[in-house]
Amino acid sequence: MMHVRITVWPYLLLTLLLCAAAWFFADIGLARYFHQFRWASWMGIWDAITLAGQSEWYLVGGLAMFLGFRKRNRRASLAGLFIFMSVAVSGLAADLLKLLLGRARPMLLFDPGTFGFGGFRFGYEWNSFPSGHSATALSVAVALSLLQPRYRLPFLAAGVLIAASRVVLCHHYLSDVLAGSMLGAATAMLLYQRLFTSKFDETRSA
Repeated sequence: MMHVRITVWPYLLLTLLLCAAAWFFADIGLARYFHQFRWASWMGIWDAITLAGQSEWYLVGGLAMFLGFRKRNRRASLAGLFIFMSVAVSGLAADLLKLLLGRARPMLLFDPGTFGFGGFRFGYEWNSFPSGHSATALSVAVALSLLQPRYRLPFLAAGVLIAASRVVLCHHYLSDVLAGSMLGAATAMLLYQRLFTSKFDETRSA
């Protein structure tokens, strides 16, 4: 187990700066670059990778761990609850931001040429920011890294790869993915710091 500290305001400022830089210098260019490959055969690989960012895998799996190990292995049960809460909280936060901001997805950049935020817009094409898949991928990657620090590099690499798939497939802009990734990572770290560190410590001393 790792002990972590995160200070919210500097982290939030860093996220805003990265997203602003992507908005002005990378979003449209990357979207147009990858759009030209949308029919390429190798895009099927990225389709498979992006499936790993669906939240239901981790919500169901985490809840099953929590309930299944509750009486037999408290540490494993807590790990399941930690993963479940990391994905659920980051996902709910992402969904709320999507509704409030209403950012057009890359599909609208190409037809009819819309780029930007609409606010309180419903529908798949208007819920681009932040990326929910990226929030899920990084919340799980960071949660697993905190639970098993020796494997943190492959966990984080897998999370980044899943997040990157959203840009390659033109489902999201880079700034969407950065925001979702930072949201997921921060959620896992804050939950671990505020709620779970002491609980895991208790299992060691029990």
